[in-house]
Amino acid sequence: MPQWQGGDEPAYRFGSELLRWLAPPHDGPEETVAVPEPDGSSPPVSRGIKWCAALLSQARAAREAIERHAPDRIVTLGGDCLVDLAPMAYLNRRYGEKLGVLWLDAHPDVMSAAEFSHAHAHVLALLLGRGDEAFTAEVPRKLDARRVMIAGMQGWNADEDLILKELGIRHIPPAVLADSSRPILDWIETEGITHLAVHFDLDVLDPAHFSPLLFNRPGMPERAFDGIEQGRMQLDQVVRLLKEIGAAVDMVGLAIAEHLPWDMLRLRNSLAELPIIKA
Repeated sequence: MPQWQGGDEPAYRFGSELLRWLAPPHDGPEETVAVPEPDGSSPPVSRGIKWCAALLSQARAAREAIERHAPDRIVTLGGDCLVDLAPMAYLNRRYGEKLGVLWLDAHPDVMSAAEFSHAHAHVLALLLGRGDEAFTAEVPRKLDARRVMIAGMQGWNADEDLILKELGIRHIPPAVLADSSRPILDWIETEGITHLAVHFDLDVLDPAHFSPLLFNRPGMPERAFDGIEQGRMQLDQVVRLLKEIGAAVDMVGLAIAEHLPWDMLRLRNSLAELPIIKA
C-alpha cells in the first residue's frame, strides 16, 4: 500500500514499492491498493486532516481488498503508518479477544486532528476508537488497550502523554528490550494472547545505524528534527524480538511502514536524467 498522504511525504510511495521488491517470495494472494501519484499540489485539509478524503478512500479500498480474500494472516508493506488501519481492524474482527497488538514505534501514533494534521500519527488511537468519526467507523470492533503494547518508544510529547494515560496503553522503552524479549513474552502470557499483529514502524530504529529513515533526509538544515523523538533500537534487536515472539504466539499480522530510502530515490531520479538511459 504505497500511501504517502498520511505523512504528507511523497517519498513514502517509493519506499513502499522498494519494500515490495525486497520482500521474499510468497504463495498467498497479493493486492496493491491504488494510491495516486503525488503531483506537487498543496494538501487539501478537511476536518483538520491533510489529504483526508484520499486517505479515507484508500482505507476503504484496503478493507475491500482484504475482504475479497478473508485471509488468516496479512503482511502490509507501506507507506505511512496509516496503512495499518484496515489490516489491524480486520484482524481484530477475526480474532477478537485472542488478538494482541505489538506497536514497534518511536512514537505512539495516538494523536488526532486536534493535535496534529498528519493522519499517520492517528492510527493507533483510531484503532482504539479515538479520533475522526469517519475513520473510526472503519474499525467496527475497537482494540482492547490491555492487549496493546507499544515497544521501543523512548519519549513522547505532552499531548501524547495525556492521551496515553486516557487510553491506558502500556509501553516498554528500547533499553529494556535491547537484550531480552521477556517483557513482551510476559505481557502475552498475562493477557492470554494467542494471536499477535505487529506494527513495525522503521523509525523505531536508530537513524545512526539504519539510513532509510525520515531523520536522514539529505539537505535538511542542522537541528531540523529537534524535538521529534528518534528511534534507539538496532535492526538485529527487532529481528531477535520478533523471532522469539513468533515462536511463542501465532503471528497473524505484520505491517512495515515509513521506509524512506533516500539514496535509492536520488539514484532513481538521477538515472532518469542521464543520456541514453533517460526516457
